[in-house]
Amino acid sequence: MKKGFSSIDEYIAASSKDVQSVLLQIRQAVKEAAPEAEETISYNMPAFKLNGNLVWFGAFKNHIGFYPRESAIEEFKEKLAGYEVSKVQGTVKFPLDKPIPLGLIKEIVKFRVKVNLQTKDAHAYSLRIPKSRKSK
Repeated sequence: MKKGFSSIDEYIAASSKDVQSVLLQIRQAVKEAAPEAEETISYNMPAFKLNGNLVWFGAFKNHIGFYPRESAIEEFKEKLAGYEVSKVQGTVKFPLDKPIPLGLIKEIVKFRVKVNLQTKDAHAYSLRIPKSRKSK
């Protein structure tokens, strides 16, 4: 696969034909779970942002890498038990020889939206607190 993609469409088009449909399904699942999210390329793979990074995903030889961050790995550890995960890296490997759990992907994305919105709200709140009160 080449380096330096400028869009998710370009990334998918550069993937093997058998993986393209899987990538399109994941993209659609993310869009359904976070319709306001912005598509982008980050770390040379498809990503979605909404008040910060939500998730990334990418095609590899034998799996789809899905990167929902550490908080999502922890939150969904029971549902992810059948997959190879790295909590430290916030990574899930979905094998290409098994059905991709699109429903679970949607759940994870909705969780990430909630986390990002809470973080944004907390940050906005902290900006409104007078500095004299912050240090107390």
